[in-house]
Amino acid sequence: MRKFFLFGILLFCGSLSVQAQSSLTALVGPLIAVNTAEQDHIVLYDVSNGVERSLNLGNGWLMPWGFTADGCRVIYTSSDGLAFARVYSARLDGSDKHALVQFNDLPADAWGVWEPQASPDGSKIAFNLLRKDAKSGKTTSHLAVIDANGGKPDIYSVSGSEYEPRWSPDGKWLAYISFTERVPGADVNSTAVPTPEGQGAVSMLREADLWVVSADGKTKYRLTDFPTGSVRSPRWSPDGFLISFIYSPSPNNDTFWMIGNADGAIATQLSYMWSEIMDTTWFPDSASILGVARDFQNITDNTLWKVPLVGNADTDAKQFLSDPNLRFADYPRFSPDGHWLAFRSEYALGLADVTNGQWNLTNLPYANTPPVWSPAGFKGEAECK
Repeated sequence: MRKFFLFGILLFCGSLSVQAQSSLTALVGPLIAVNTAEQDHIVLYDVSNGVERSLNLGNGWLMPWGFTADGCRVIYTSSDGLAFARVYSARLDGSDKHALVQFNDLPADAWGVWEPQASPDGSKIAFNLLRKDAKSGKTTSHLAVIDANGGKPDIYSVSGSEYEPRWSPDGKWLAYISFTERVPGADVNSTAVPTPEGQGAVSMLREADLWVVSADGKTKYRLTDFPTGSVRSPRWSPDGFLISFIYSPSPNNDTFWMIGNADGAIATQLSYMWSEIMDTTWFPDSASILGVARDFQNITDNTLWKVPLVGNADTDAKQFLSDPNLRFADYPRFSPDGHWLAFRSEYALGLADVTNGQWNLTNLPYANTPPVWSPAGFKGEAECK
């Protein structure tokens, strides 16, 4: 009798699970994907109606990175703590999970994936392929690309120090940063003569410059060549003509810059006083940059700034969404239509209506990652196959 009772409970619970899955409110969009501060769930937020959906994607640290071109699948990584991550895609209800990268050149625990970025048309995914050398224990990071349906990656770089791949709006180019080493000099603006071999070890500095490679991997050139200091956070303007970046003569001493996408282009400096720049993105009209900086224009807190493309941002940049209640801003991201701005404020997800400047904090759990928007091609979950 007890066996039949337990079997009945299992059937009932299974029925409830199926009913709960089938009774999910269809998402309309636009959508925002974030993870929780604990990184144990990915949460979807429907801006049109405030509906929240928590995706159960298994154990491990979960991070959302984007959507497929139709918005019907979320692209995310999952890792067992600090172990190498893998990249997957899943439907908006968390079902039909697929691993996207097949790589048999190394043991399963000796490689991983980070920063997957879907191309604008959804045909390719670029990412950092992490590889651990069995003898030295050193991990290298290579720019790699796969077909959006998954498969064996094509590796576009050989130095093993490439990071932050970002697609141009037309999908024809990838911007990324590549690190090299130098011997530090007496100050941040100088490089010492390398110590001759056998005369003692020298602590090397690793610093990055900005590079661009074509989508097919055939054309590659270096955009910046700073003798000292480091570049990070490449961001394409929506019109595809410019790439903004952060240049740091030394750690946490940051300045705003931009450069055109052309071999031999000359970079333009937008700010000169050192500050701590947390993140940047472009305004939808490509006419200015939205930056998050602290210790900028004598304001200590993380503040949103509208950075002009001409003049000196140290005096000409203006606060955006100036409100003392918006504290510790970070990770600004415009929706594809430019109507909304998502951002993080004290780990809570904030949402602003750009047309009227009104903003509020959502009721989502505290988030650990930048918000990710569904693409312009998303027509609502009801249209997903």
